Amino acid sequence: MESNYVRIFDTTLRDGEQSPGATMTSAEKLELARNLARLGVDVMEAGFPAASPDDLEAVRKIAVEVGSPSDGSRAPIICGLARAARSDIDKAWEAIQPAARPRIHTFLATSDIHMEYKLKMSREQVIERAREMVAYARSLCADVEFSPEDAGRSDPRFLYEVLAEVIRAGATTLNIPDTVGYTYPEEYGALISGIVHNTAGIENCIVSVHCHNDLGMATANTLAGIRAGARQAEVTINGIGERAGNAALEEVVMAL
Repeated sequence: MESNYVRIFDTTLRDGEQSPGATMTSAEKLELARNLARLGVDVMEAGFPAASPDDLEAVRKIAVEVGSPSDGSRAPIICGLARAARSDIDKAWEAIQPAARPRIHTFLATSDIHMEYKLKMSREQVIERAREMVAYARSLCADVEFSPEDAGRSDPRFLYEVLAEVIRAGATTLNIPDTVGYTYPEEYGALISGIVHNTAGIENCIVSVHCHNDLGMATANTLAGIRAGARQAEVTINGIGERAGNAALEEVVMAL
């Protein structure tokens, strides 16, 4: 694809399902996946296979049916989310492997507050874990996305270091989440611009944006990130998602 093509990564089936009351059965997820494919989304995050056996099976069914169309139409990339742990990555790969174009998406927190209180890991330990788990995912799957969780509150210089390491380990997409919906457009655009201009090897990757709507700025932040050089937008139908929701697919697409 040309460098200015903005990929639409729909996470309704994963982040959208974390919206209160939005839990779906396997059959409902499959029906929504069929319709997302009809819409023409580039990437479909079908679920979090390690979360439950039912979610793994739902993602696998989507990979088999929607990710490998029998009519010869272009298949969307089918993505499974995994924490930066071998067991999660193994389950994600088990679920998405039948797809024609599978992707493993793994994440690890990089903000000081998350590293200290949630992970109880040092910066050096986070870099080592991220590098090791991305390399492991890449040994299974040619398409690997990495997210530094809570990037919006992370030290940008530390982000450049982590991202350069996961690029070397084989990451093909780098997603920069505003996990707590904390940034505003100028700030988030500057974060993306800094990553684009200061991360070694970034020219070999797609930069992605994932914004939450706690301050009502998810769409504005997404567009600011795209203006700053991101070429994938992570969105959900009607902006549903955890807490106040995500950037809305229809808003981002029409604004573009």
